[in-house]
Amino acid sequence: MQNIGIEQISLAVGFILLLLGIWGMISQKNILKIIVSFTIFETGINVILVAIGYIRNKTAPILDSPELQTDTAEKIVDPLPQALVLTSIVIGLGVTALLLVYALKMYKQKKTLLINDYKDTKW
Repeated sequence: MQNIGIEQISLAVGFILLLLGIWGMISQKNILKIIVSFTIFETGINVILVAIGYIRNKTAPILDSPELQTDTAEKIVDPLPQALVLTSIVIGLGVTALLLVYALKMYKQKKTLLINDYKDTKW
């Protein structure tokens, strides 16, 4: 039997977080819980992207030692998935802040955070 590596564990944790976030967004009625579920969903996507970009026995693309300067392509990983995840984290932080501001504004208007009490926003 083959050993389970860190990439399989990371993928499993990422998919669990993804499914947990989707379940929370669908089943919760409190707006703050929906926002937290969205953040968990986004974290799951980021973990999956990092797990997909991981290659065993490879190093970061920092060429500071002479041994890495020969046969560089075989010794380093592609930095694009990590760059995309960093960008996703920053964008997610901005979206989460915007969602929290909207939730605060909605709470000031209706004095509740339950989504069922906002009937005037439905069409």
